Amino acid sequence: MSTSIDRVISQVSTVILGKEKQIQMALACLLARGHLLIEDLPGVGKTTLAHVIARSLGLEFQRIQFTSDLLPADILGVSVFDRVDSSFKFHPGPIFTQIILADEINRATPKTQSALLEAMEEHQVTIEGKTRLLPAPFFVIATQNPSYQVGTFPLPESQLDRFLMRIRLGYPDRDAERRLLLGIERSKIISTLLPCMENVELQDMQKKVREVHASSALLDYIQAIISYTRLSPAYVHGMSPRAGLALLSSARAWALMDKRNHVLTEDVQAVLPGVVGHRLHSTGDHTRSNGTDLVENIIREVAIP
Repeated sequence: MSTSIDRVISQVSTVILGKEKQIQMALACLLARGHLLIEDLPGVGKTTLAHVIARSLGLEFQRIQFTSDLLPADILGVSVFDRVDSSFKFHPGPIFTQIILADEINRATPKTQSALLEAMEEHQVTIEGKTRLLPAPFFVIATQNPSYQVGTFPLPESQLDRFLMRIRLGYPDRDAERRLLLGIERSKIISTLLPCMENVELQDMQKKVREVHASSALLDYIQAIISYTRLSPAYVHGMSPRAGLALLSSARAWALMDKRNHVLTEDVQAVLPGVVGHRLHSTGDHTRSNGTDLVENIIREVAIP
């Protein structure tokens, strides 16, 4: 199975150049049954990454372009009266797919953003009093423009917390950008990609993530990190229990991708930027950190048991 995930990483890396760490984080998020938020400037490859992951895994894929006039029914679906049999028939929205790209999610109003909450937490949606299950696996990849750009609505804390990880792609390095300039158009490459993993194999890996062993000492380390964020005056508020669970499941997925059946402290430190970057607020400037400074501080201050 690890060979299959290696093939996926290799194939995605042929399109998203020079960003192997971010690709690994995205796949670890999927294996941990979480959802991914990609926050960065327009044009750095956020949407392309979502397309390539879906294509490489052979999963059903839908894209929703979030705009200020988008309504919850545009995401979830709506019942339409059928004159033939005089009854209402439900027409499912694009949420009923395996990988959904919520493109520029913070351009929609909070009311529309909240339409994703139940789906992301419980993998189901309740519409007109009826609960409908979503397909498995179900993975939301949301892209977000920086909050200082025109026409954006800040994501509520409850919405942010539904994302297991947040990553940033950033600008490519000089060599990767030169290959990008000289290479074939990305859309043409994507159309030629073939799945590298079967759906059954992916779901099996998701189950195995939960079986990766976390020792008592490793759990002590995670709890020490959680306690530090709650007691330190450097943060507005500390990590929630959900954030602690997110850190553990992400570290387990990272260990499995590294072909191990046990978690190391290095796994926790590797996924820490993605897990805490959008959850912790610095008291210094009352803005969200980029994750790097937060992680460096936590790793420096929290001793390994």
